[in-house]
Amino acid sequence: MQDKYLYAGLIRLRLLHHAAKEPIYGLAMIEELERHGYKISAGTLYPILHGLEGKGYLTSTEERSGSAARRVYRVTPRSQGACRGQTQGAGIVRRVVRGRPSRLKALITKGDANDRI
Repeated sequence: MQDKYLYAGLIRLRLLHHAAKEPIYGLAMIEELERHGYKISAGTLYPILHGLEGKGYLTSTEERSGSAARRVYRVTPRSQGACRGQTQGAGIVRRVVRGRPSRLKALITKGDANDRI
């Protein structure tokens, strides 16, 4: 993807999506993102995770297993609202792609996240 700003936004939403399901950590997310077609290095991922934590979307704790330590990230109430917005946004995009742009304005106006294709 050529537009790094949009690409980083997709990564952020994907991270929040996974963290809403269960606690996440860096290496597992690099592997999971790769499975979805995102090629991302630790040098890119960790600043994104730290940024999400700094903005209040994630919290983190250090967990130890023997001598190894790992930083585990969990969602906050603020990020749960962002995930709901992601679901609504994805529904709007699906409608436009499927050739139903006439519903786009109504969906944005109503904000009906429960309306499905």
